[in-house]
Amino acid sequence: MTYQSFWKRPTDIFVSLLILTLTSPFFILTWLGLVVQNRGNAFFFQKRPGLRQEPFFILKFKTMNDKKDVEGKLLPDNQRLTVFGKYVRKFSLDELPQLINVIKGEMSLIGPRPLLFIYIPLYSTEQNRRHEVRPGITGWAQVNGRNSISWTRKFELDVEYVDTMSFALDFKIFWMTILKIVKREGINQSEARPMEPFNGAN
Repeated sequence: MTYQSFWKRPTDIFVSLLILTLTSPFFILTWLGLVVQNRGNAFFFQKRPGLRQEPFFILKFKTMNDKKDVEGKLLPDNQRLTVFGKYVRKFSLDELPQLINVIKGEMSLIGPRPLLFIYIPLYSTEQNRRHEVRPGITGWAQVNGRNSISWTRKFELDVEYVDTMSFALDFKIFWMTILKIVKREGINQSEARPMEPFNGAN
């Protein structure tokens, strides 16, 4: 039996439960801090495309407020990032709730990051292959540049992962992610250099 069809899912569940157990004090403290900061709303939900573009709601800690301009539009992300939310992102704690998505079977620990539904009509046939596997909390593109590479290169890495998925590659990506978090090398989107929205040509 192949890793993808048999071993990957049990591994996801086991490792996710282990991480949630080990990080539960940080999870609870972050939740309490955000409940206070956001007046009771500690989580962020957003519909994303998963395996075979099946919709699911991604779960993250809510690090931004909902302030709007005079026209009723949300302010830019860097203006809505809360003080406590900045520290939550700095240590990648905002990603912890996605372990629940993994346990539910909506995501994997490792895989292409789930983007927005509005991007789907813009993908080429090859780029759309990123949905042949479950989306991940971290992935091959995230440990190879994230916002410092183009969308085209990012999607190339996503498809490369789909074609070469293995336990060894997942293990490598997992530890590269841990090292980047420890070294604070920007697993989260940089405020100084946010990624431009995908328009089908970049």
